Amino acid sequence: MLLLILDEMDQLDSKGQDVLYTVFEWPWIPRSRLVLVGIANALDLTDRILPRLQARPKCKPQLLNFSPYTREQIIAILQDRLKQVSGDPILENSAIQFCARKVSSVSGDARKALDVCRRAVEVVESDVKSQTVLKPLSDCKSPSKFSQSLLVPKKVSLPHISRVISEVYGNRMTSGSGDADETFPLQQKLLVCSLLLLMKASKVKEVTLGKLHETYCRVCRKQQMAAVDQSECLSLANLLEARGILGLKKAKEARLTKISLKIEEKDVEYALKDKVLIGNILDAGL
Repeated sequence: MLLLILDEMDQLDSKGQDVLYTVFEWPWIPRSRLVLVGIANALDLTDRILPRLQARPKCKPQLLNFSPYTREQIIAILQDRLKQVSGDPILENSAIQFCARKVSSVSGDARKALDVCRRAVEVVESDVKSQTVLKPLSDCKSPSKFSQSLLVPKKVSLPHISRVISEVYGNRMTSGSGDADETFPLQQKLLVCSLLLLMKASKVKEVTLGKLHETYCRVCRKQQMAAVDQSECLSLANLLEARGILGLKKAKEARLTKISLKIEEKDVEYALKDKVLIGNILDAGL
């Protein structure tokens, strides 16, 4: 017997679905010893994009749905990961409880909970590195109360988790003080939107700056808007990286810089579609 496991199976989505139909037929080829296990995020994958399987009972797959993680399960997962880290605990229990409660109420995705905790740890690390602690004079036996009050806590607490959730997952691109358009400029929205369109069209999770800039220019022409050049496009990408929206992998040539999303597509798309213009761009496609 040959066991074939295909994760992210919805990435094989293609015109006519020839690839997916062929894959589902493999186990039913005469004398085939193949057992196929497909994993996908969409619960209705086979019903929605593979309707012909309904007419072929032998090829119709058996579906097994996994329920979202509960608050208790997410807490157990986080605590188990923390046990693998040597030294003192880096997350306070209240922070773990808060993270699990928030994530379980929205998606139940353990990966998102782990990502929130990782980002919160990065926030604390950044705060500790950037702080300036006044050192006591050599003749002092202990630091002053003033200098002690300047110390940044070295554990992830509930406010750190709340900050990450609100900034990264709480419609960060349309939230914040003042006008949303000021906190998330139109050109940055267009660039993120162009990245979404390109990723969906090419079925990849990482694109080069050159290809992204071409798609971005095409989108701007359709919308009759002025586009920035490639160097300015890289600057926009750097700003989005600082916001925690994009990830960049530098290359010797700027146009070969790899760009990817650091948060889930559905979270970005949901936030962007709050604006009529961006919604129209996503609906129109390339």
